[in-house]
Amino acid sequence: MTTTELLVAILAGIVQGVVEWLPVSSQGNLSLVLTLVGTDPAVAVQLALFLQLGTTLSAAAYYRDEIATILNTLPGWRPETAYDGDHAIATYIVVASLFTGVVGIPLYVLAVDLVSDLTGGVFIAVIGVLLVITGFLQRASDTVSMGGRETPSLVDSILVGSAQGFAILPGISRSGVTASALLFRSYDPPTAFRLSFLLSIPASVGAAALTLASVGGLPGIAPVPAAVALGVSAVVGYLTIDALMRVVERVPFATVCFALGALAIVGGGGIALVV
Repeated sequence: MTTTELLVAILAGIVQGVVEWLPVSSQGNLSLVLTLVGTDPAVAVQLALFLQLGTTLSAAAYYRDEIATILNTLPGWRPETAYDGDHAIATYIVVASLFTGVVGIPLYVLAVDLVSDLTGGVFIAVIGVLLVITGFLQRASDTVSMGGRETPSLVDSILVGSAQGFAILPGISRSGVTASALLFRSYDPPTAFRLSFLLSIPASVGAAALTLASVGGLPGIAPVPAAVALGVSAVVGYLTIDALMRVVERVPFATVCFALGALAIVGGGGIALVV
């Protein structure tokens, strides 16, 4: 492993560990960073999906007690009590994950084929447009949320799972669209983010598995740099998630989306003109 590979792996892990929990696209921003340091856009998308495994470990560790409770309720699960009490969270995760796959798998194929035909500058500009869209979603959800709900329903599972499927596209924030959907459904911000983060665990594992299967191995990265990037993202992600949950009601995330999106559009357009 060269010094450059090590530095890129550490940088990728830090970016993934921080932005995974923000309602700005971790995949889009990590793809953007990797593209700027010379990675092919199609490979950058695949790497961004693969490195979500690191923050999956963060989420699993952070919510380990709740995950244990969910697993303990599974033996007593019945269809007639699917959305009652402790069973509701388990049912929500399973149903939402299924709808994520239904929406996300076809979009993954489309996304990889599309970005492989784009120059680096155009690719960055497209990410910027999608980030701005995410910002509008977050801003709109902030204005309509009434708060108060705590237990997910079948409608919530279908809506949130389908929304999460669109986050396979680089630039669409997974946590942004799922938390926004839950805010639209009148969940308060802490509950919306908790349900969003729990749902990220099977989604990220599925995205990484899909990536590994589609490319027949690690996507454009050697095993040692991959391990470094995953380890850094897991540690940074764990350190970040608790801080975010403490300030989630006060940080203007929509503004972050707009700023990053505008910079990507301007920067990507300039690169495209140079190319």
